[in-house]
Amino acid sequence: MEIPYRLDGKYAVITGSASGIGRGIAEKLASLGSNVILGDVRDEVSKVAKEISERFNVKALGLQLNVADFSSCQSFYLQATKSLGIEGIDILVNNAGINRDSLFVKMTYEQWDEVIKVDLYSMFNMTKQVVEGMIKRNYGRIINVSSMSWLGNIGQANYAAAKSGVIGFTKTLAKELARYNVTVNAIAPGFIDTPMTRAVPEKVRQKFIERIAMGRIGTPEDVSNLVGFLASKEASYITGEVISVSGGLTM
Repeated sequence: MEIPYRLDGKYAVITGSASGIGRGIAEKLASLGSNVILGDVRDEVSKVAKEISERFNVKALGLQLNVADFSSCQSFYLQATKSLGIEGIDILVNNAGINRDSLFVKMTYEQWDEVIKVDLYSMFNMTKQVVEGMIKRNYGRIINVSSMSWLGNIGQANYAAAKSGVIGFTKTLAKELARYNVTVNAIAPGFIDTPMTRAVPEKVRQKFIERIAMGRIGTPEDVSNLVGFLASKEASYITGEVISVSGGLTM
């Protein structure tokens, strides 16, 4: 079935996009006609961008990026816009994230600090680069990837704190930017098949599946399909929302 919306001519930044959900999102936006700028700490991001460009016939640029570092985000954005000859971007997908799971009594400061910086500070670090341009052009789509863990999950005090912070950030920014035709939404994936979740022991994976109403683990495409819609002009009246993609995990 033909998708009724397109993103032709748009420019999108997707963080954490060398693999997993981030790569799936980059491929989805490219399939809809958007030019894509991929950022990731891994150097293979440039190879992934080249593959996406050739597959979908769009401009695609892959640059190394440490979302936990503000100066890295500044350099990434300046290099991207200069390389592509553009003044700003239309779509930002704050997807980059890590987990360092541990029961709180055993959690180290380093485990706490690293997750908060990558999963929460990144929201400020990247959004700060694009927001003034979106306001100036009176258009923008900001999509922040949270997690169903924002509701709380044993062994994830750091991750849950960061991901619930993403939601507070999203709702506040949505209120501030609505007057400029900039929408800001959050997506809360459940148990999605990614390199991160494949590291989970099989017994734990099976317990998660038993809790999912749909009876299966989600795919990156399940998430990217929603991102594609939220990035479109057809989603112009949706802002400040938290949409779960979990197959009914919390029902």
